[in-house]
Amino acid sequence: MRASTTAVLAVAGVVLLIAAGIVAVFTLGGSGARPPGHSAAAATEAVSSGAPSAAAAAATATATASSPVARPAASHHDPFGSAAASYVSRRNGVVLAAVYDLRTGQTWQFGRGQPQDEASVVKLDVLETLLAERGRSGTELSASDRTLAAQMIEDSDNDAATSLWDAVGGASGIRSFNTSAGLGDTVPSSCVNCPGFPWPGWGLSTTVPADQLTLLRALVEPNSLLTNTERSYALSLMENVTPDQRWGVTGGVPDQATVALKNGWLPLDSANNDWQINSVGWISGSGRDYLIAVLTTGNPTEQYGIDSIDQLAAMVWNGMA
Repeated sequence: MRASTTAVLAVAGVVLLIAAGIVAVFTLGGSGARPPGHSAAAATEAVSSGAPSAAAAAATATATASSPVARPAASHHDPFGSAAASYVSRRNGVVLAAVYDLRTGQTWQFGRGQPQDEASVVKLDVLETLLAERGRSGTELSASDRTLAAQMIEDSDNDAATSLWDAVGGASGIRSFNTSAGLGDTVPSSCVNCPGFPWPGWGLSTTVPADQLTLLRALVEPNSLLTNTERSYALSLMENVTPDQRWGVTGGVPDQATVALKNGWLPLDSANNDWQINSVGWISGSGRDYLIAVLTTGNPTEQYGIDSIDQLAAMVWNGMA
């Protein structure tokens, strides 16, 4: 009888341990906490795509769903949807966008087109390259580095960006970091003082939204390129962007949500009627936790491009609920 009782108790103990483990997995799996504590893990992703709606003659949306074991949250529907496709189809220029859901591991891409000029969003790449290079050498950012980084990200200061572009080795330094980070379709500009172009040439670096999501993920998910301290530092600068530059991916986002962003705007001709307007960032709050990158070119005015991104971003915020 004693042996039988012992066996029963042992089985019951195993059952309790298994149940506790299941509870722990589902408790820890969807934290959504602010980085560097963000627990989203890298997962093998399977790609599935659907046909675009009739209104989206030039727009597509591709969903990438990760393993349900790695990310227990339920799959989310496409946050762009037919309304976004219909809206963009009535706008001038070309709009490319992508969203990554940190809760589910899904990625959606919107629009078709060639890589676009980065304008000032390249400053995020410069910042991450700077942090990675200093980290590899075992040296902390100097006081000058920090001053320039704050001016470059918070105020979008071009002179500060040029100084740090040079400090990281220019195009070759950026290219080396991008290779390590896994950016496949971003090309740093070969000139800073480009003939016939009055603005800093690093703004003519080209990219695609998916690569911008990769850069953003390097800030909100643990990785081998940047330490937790470096990631938190970069995000703190992006969260403190000067108020008059808090447009774009902030469209439709309430004030209580956390937003870390970098915008870019660049006239591509001397007549100022062909604008490159871009916005990338991390949005977290009200049950949402996602990265978004929007590139727009062929805008007749600066404000026109800003309005396009504002509206698209608001649709994404609503669609991510």
